Amino acid sequence: MNFPSLTNSQAIDYRRLPVVDKENFRQKIIKNVHSGCRLSCLFGVPEKYFSGNSSDLRLFAVLAEDGGVSLCSTRVGTSYPSLTPDCPQAHLFEREIWEQYGVKPENHPSLKPVRFQEPCQDFSSKAKKTNIGSTDFFKIEGAEIHEVAVGPVHAGIIEPGHFRFQCHGENVYNLEISLGYQHRGIERALQGGPDKRSIFYLETTAGDTTVGHTTAYAQIMEALTDTVVPEKGYAIRAIALELERIANHIGDLGALSGDIGYLPTKSFCGRIRGNFLNLTADICGNRFGRGLIKPGGVDYGIDSALALELSENIRKLMKETEGAVSLLWKSNSVLSRFERTGIVTEKMCEDLGLVGPVARASNSRQDVRSDLPFGIYTREKIPVAVTEGGDVYARAYIRWLEIKNSGQYILQLLKGMSGGTVFSQPVTDPSYKIVVSLVEGWRGEICHVAITD
Repeated sequence: MNFPSLTNSQAIDYRRLPVVDKENFRQKIIKNVHSGCRLSCLFGVPEKYFSGNSSDLRLFAVLAEDGGVSLCSTRVGTSYPSLTPDCPQAHLFEREIWEQYGVKPENHPSLKPVRFQEPCQDFSSKAKKTNIGSTDFFKIEGAEIHEVAVGPVHAGIIEPGHFRFQCHGENVYNLEISLGYQHRGIERALQGGPDKRSIFYLETTAGDTTVGHTTAYAQIMEALTDTVVPEKGYAIRAIALELERIANHIGDLGALSGDIGYLPTKSFCGRIRGNFLNLTADICGNRFGRGLIKPGGVDYGIDSALALELSENIRKLMKETEGAVSLLWKSNSVLSRFERTGIVTEKMCEDLGLVGPVARASNSRQDVRSDLPFGIYTREKIPVAVTEGGDVYARAYIRWLEIKNSGQYILQLLKGMSGGTVFSQPVTDPSYKIVVSLVEGWRGEICHVAITD
């Protein structure tokens, strides 16, 4: 059975998608993942939206590889054979489907809620609301084993999560994370759209990834409506996306420095991160890029004067960043804490489907900007930074490499930039479509999927 292969953000009529039996669906996913594909998304939609049958759930799988994505689907009743034992990448997806719809993945090794959300009310299932924190945490037995519980109330500003560490002396053997304390129901709020609120939901999906998520959403709407974005609109989106990447990587390097008590880099990076955020505000008036991106392009242009000012500020800030970050690599106390700590091997990355800087620090070259290019990245290529080792040092150093690459890429896009068209009106009104939009956010791959009736 051949399954449709699509380019990034290509819309097709979902009625062309073959619906296979559960076993073929399972084998298709396992075989392709073991051959190097990545399970980017696995989700369920009540079958009644497609055929009127209210008792089944249709599962969709999105498999990503160099050059394209493939889609496949199947129908399931109250249960199906779990993919997770043979494909660990399905682990969280299957837990979410069970939580939402009560459809059980049989033989799943750790079936428990992900977000403690209200189950889907318009699907006949056995899903029940589970109170946050009421779950069975993994335990290691032994006289010298101790358990450390952290959160969900934290001293910092991160969103609440509960963390359970199983430790023996200085060694941490297991960490389990329980989320859901601020589940906002954005997916459900977007259903029935788009409407005037949709873009604001996407801009605030993750507060530090406004540009990444809004770009993914805009690409979906453009694919559904056959909208052609002006070249300059694509360029400004990429500039904002790389500024977002730089600011967050600098923030992370400062946070890593603070975690080990190395205050010089921590102090410098906090200020420099703010200055990079201010460059985004120079473009659109908001430090996080809210109000900049919309379906069809962007709402703000960059003229030659602003391009020159941005370029000068970026060169200045890149020098300051190099000075602050270089302190890390020269400090023996920093290196002794970073090196050989928290090693993630390349094989682990492949098995778990890890993405972004974590994967690239473990010698994986996957990057949506080069593997499944979108927007200006289809024409203006950006180098993929890769290192090996998979420890904290590698994950810190890969951030520095990406900061340098992103800075040079922005300067390249700003050369000769002047006034021009940055927005196009939507062309068509879509129906019966499915589209997958992938963007390389600063944490890694962002995957949005939309289906229209």
